Formats: sequence, C-alpha cells, structure tokens
Amino acid sequence: MKYSTQVKPISYLKSHAAEIVSTLSQTRQPLLITQNGEAKLVVMDVKSYEAQEETFALLKLLALGKREMDQGRFRDVEDVFTEIDALDPK
Repeated sequence: MKYSTQVKPISYLKSHAAEIVSTLSQTRQPLLITQNGEAKLVVMDVKSYEAQEETFALLKLLALGKREMDQGRFRDVEDVFTEIDALDPK
C-alpha cells in the first residue's frame, strides 16, 4: 500500500471525522495525517490495529526463539517427544 494516496492534513481529520471512521472501517487502509506539512500520525481501524498487534506478538516470539537457539538453549525434538511419551499414562 502506498501511503501517498492516503495522506490528509489535520484539518481534514477535524472536519471529516465521521467520514474517516466509516471509510477506514470499510477499506481497512490507514490514513496518514500531516501537520504543517509533516507526517504526525497514522489513523487506522481497530481490526487492522488488532491484526497488527497479533503480528508483532508473533514476530517477537520468533525473535525470542531465535535468540534462544543462538544461545544454544534448545533441545532435540526426539528428546522432547520421548519425554512426553514417558508422561503419557497409557
């Protein structure tokens, strides 16, 4: 997505708030708001925000896992399954 097509001045935000809410809810594309010609904030619908937060959380988990692997803090998958099988009270 190109932010250049979704750039509006803060005055537009002030005078078209209801329209912006409706549009963002439908299109799920964020809106870049400028003040004095400078980018100041991004407005987005809540579903997109929640999806973004979930993505960030998953990326953080992946980064933490990679760091643990780089530090040698992991176990062989066969050992883990052997331990799980030993716990199963069949």
